[in-house]
Amino acid sequence: MVNKRRQFSREFKLEAVRLASSSEKTLEQVSRELGVRSDTLRGWKRQSEGRAGLSADDVFPGNGKLMSQDEVIRALRRELDLMKQERDFLKKAAAYFAKESR
Repeated sequence: MVNKRRQFSREFKLEAVRLASSSEKTLEQVSRELGVRSDTLRGWKRQSEGRAGLSADDVFPGNGKLMSQDEVIRALRRELDLMKQERDFLKKAAAYFAKESR
């Protein structure tokens, strides 16, 4: 049996976060009423708090698209990992040839 991943609209997420933040109910009760997992709602809440002050479009960009800042950071981290691998290789090669020339 193949379970299709559920997708929620930006408006649904924003409303769910608003309910979880302002209601007297616990996060688990709100998530049960909305039919989403509590850890999913907790993640949405954390994401909206982390991006406070941004527009609704930027809080939940949707469709797997990253914000431009996140794309740049991801590319820079990939480049940094590659540079570290090259540096380590060159260190080992230099040590090998230094030992051989003695």
